[in-house]
Amino acid sequence: MNTLNTKQSLALYEEALQYFPGGVNSPVRAFRSVHGKPLFIERGEGCEIWDADGNKFIDFCCSWGPLILGHNPPTVKQKIQEALDKGTSFGAPTRYGNALAKLILDNNQYIDKLRFVNSGTEAVMSAVRLARGATGRNKVIKFEGCYHGHVDHLLVKAGSGLATFGVSDSAGVPASFAQETIVLPLNDRTALTQAFETYKDDIAAIIVEPIPANNGLLLQERSFLECLRLKCHQNGTLLIFDEVISGFRVGFEGAAAHYDIKPDIITYGKIIGGGMPVGAYGASAEIMGHIAPDGPVYQAGTLSANPVAMAAGLAQLERCLEEGFYENLEAKTKQIVKSVNDFCLEKGYPVQLFSIASIFWIAFTKEEAVRSADAIDGDKMQYFKALHQHLLAKGIYVGPSGYEVCFVSAAHHEEAIAYAIEAFCTSLELVFG
Repeated sequence: MNTLNTKQSLALYEEALQYFPGGVNSPVRAFRSVHGKPLFIERGEGCEIWDADGNKFIDFCCSWGPLILGHNPPTVKQKIQEALDKGTSFGAPTRYGNALAKLILDNNQYIDKLRFVNSGTEAVMSAVRLARGATGRNKVIKFEGCYHGHVDHLLVKAGSGLATFGVSDSAGVPASFAQETIVLPLNDRTALTQAFETYKDDIAAIIVEPIPANNGLLLQERSFLECLRLKCHQNGTLLIFDEVISGFRVGFEGAAAHYDIKPDIITYGKIIGGGMPVGAYGASAEIMGHIAPDGPVYQAGTLSANPVAMAAGLAQLERCLEEGFYENLEAKTKQIVKSVNDFCLEKGYPVQLFSIASIFWIAFTKEEAVRSADAIDGDKMQYFKALHQHLLAKGIYVGPSGYEVCFVSAAHHEEAIAYAIEAFCTSLELVFG
């Protein structure tokens, strides 16, 4: 039973229902996959957040990943204030954009040039358009269980058979848009081969989350990603890594460096904005040469490279480059994962935490790996629904969906980690005991 006082959050939610569809500005925030109504967050500091009723939580959502330093870090706040003192937006180039781009490119061997945009969705949309413009082809391969933002032609799911045209998961997407997308199961090389045999001369790109983290944490074997790289090379197709989540999270150079695989185009977001809205896509100088004003592929944005967002990202990424930064994050994450997994194994609970770097996912399975969306038993999400309620009552905040992953930040200190482990274990006892 949730014993939290949520009177203020409930009042704010009732008000929000008058303004927004479902009372929210992004669907998962509506808490419809879990018990109760959404909590309205008032402030955050370090690894903690407080809601409108004053309830305090150790936060493992971290604004869905961007807050790798935790909430309200002084260095980022100072840089934001410095930029704000000069103005909020100019619709023109600024030093901050140059500085952030230089920092990224000087420390990333996988791209030569980049373009800043305002969200991960916008980055993906632009990257796919670039791939089509550079190749003169139309079709794109995506994988079931990989989410690439709310781009029309990528809001599709797999049909029956090995390789099918997509069927939109959203109303308002014309069938003709979805039919330019070929949806394949993850980790299925037979389906991949068949798709290229059928549509070889019209596949502009393969887009994949190299670390799928939007539909569970579907960790792929390196050999599958190598297979994608090879197929693209053999067929004149461009490989797009969607690293909106994994970029700068599993390491400064993201999944590309983690697996040592060079994609043709990479999309970024989340962390490069230091908590501000941002996205980016990058590639070789040759491929980026197709982008206007240098080339014929048009893409623009009034608020792209907004100086406040650039300043925040610069402050955050400078911290990420500090020696041992990612190793320390991974050590904290492994401590949580091992402790909870050992507890569940001892108790015989059908629960396992999967992780990579500073990302972990609560899976209700005893399988050694979950590599595809269809391997997730949707019926078992009832366990997450109960777990989420117990965690909130114990002061632990995770994303309100069992398909979402959790994030550890530099601000999660030793005491918070120890308390979180205890809270996870006792909450699981309440679910399964």
